[in-house]
Amino acid sequence: MVTTAAQKPILLSGNEAVALGALAAGVRFYAGYPITPSTEIAEVLAVELPKIGGKFIQMEDEIASMGAVIGASLAGSKSLTATSGPGFSLMQEHIGYAAMAEVPCVIVDVMRGGPSTGLPTKTSQADIMQAKYGSHGDYPSFALMPNSVLECYTLTIKAFNFSEKYRVPVILLSDEVIGHMRERVVLPDPATLEIINRKAPTEPREWYRHYPDKTTGIAPMASFGEGYRYHVTGLTHEEHGFDATSQEVAKLLEKFKNKEIRNTKELTMCESFCMEDAEICIFAAGSVARSARQAVRILREKGVKAGLLRPQLVWPFPKMPVEEVYDQVRFILVPEMNVGQLRKEVERLRTNMRVKVKGLNVLNSVMITAEQVVERVLQIDFRSGSESEGGTSNG
Repeated sequence: MVTTAAQKPILLSGNEAVALGALAAGVRFYAGYPITPSTEIAEVLAVELPKIGGKFIQMEDEIASMGAVIGASLAGSKSLTATSGPGFSLMQEHIGYAAMAEVPCVIVDVMRGGPSTGLPTKTSQADIMQAKYGSHGDYPSFALMPNSVLECYTLTIKAFNFSEKYRVPVILLSDEVIGHMRERVVLPDPATLEIINRKAPTEPREWYRHYPDKTTGIAPMASFGEGYRYHVTGLTHEEHGFDATSQEVAKLLEKFKNKEIRNTKELTMCESFCMEDAEICIFAAGSVARSARQAVRILREKGVKAGLLRPQLVWPFPKMPVEEVYDQVRFILVPEMNVGQLRKEVERLRTNMRVKVKGLNVLNSVMITAEQVVERVLQIDFRSGSESEGGTSNG
């Protein structure tokens, strides 16, 4: 089994790093169903959780898995499940329930080709929109996209921190490439990690309100079995968890919205590379950003002033960094392994209509290469704008 010793280089896969990050964050419960390419997360936790008093359950399907995760979290345990596209689809109703009931939990989606059974052993980035809009209704969506084995570790911890702080389900959007590749990493010293646990109530038990009207969306949470009385339901509710009036419905949905908009600074996570003097911005996330970074280096060697903007947190979408780029560059290229899910979000924020947004969409479930990104940048006639908005490659 992999070691968790800090400060020592170890060889890890992305999925193993997710499992170790979850343990470092304080996970004590996992429920899931095996599915390629995420199964290694379950395999590691099945071994490690019992050693520290945690619980691992292999459920009969992903619907039951998500229900068990919600129940364990309500009882006070940091809880996790991991899946891929088909299982992620099955979880959506319970993810909506967790959002409505304000139950902290983390869902890891190691993306693969789809739809339906699709390509179990191939990679994709086609679940990005599902991570935001997978369940019905208006609810806060939090999704992080790691681009390295080390980030699988650190962003898993960040996912739990967001979940515990804001009382929301948080999604870690990995993919087959990130999940299965191995890298030499040095894990952070545990003493340096920021670990956030849900706030415990401090008021007398008879005063406790499980869903107080907090404008920031941050509220204490009592666990089942601690003597606090409250009602949990998927129905729209008032402060104690019971059916809401029309006025209370509006207040609740406003509180959900405020979890995002009142905490914008903390919920904007973008990395810039060579963007100081860039005339061309490559906007890429996850594994594709690895190729995009190398493409920037190649383009710089050719005298092309390219830079990379990489969102680590894709939901909420990084509005301010993208808007700022429009004041600087001549065009933005969005390479992604789908038909253009991120590109549509970048276009939605366009503040300068003279700046074109182009796509590189590879749809054959094969990793986008740096050479493909370079070729796409060089073929775009950004002066005349005569080229089509998107480009598709299956080679």
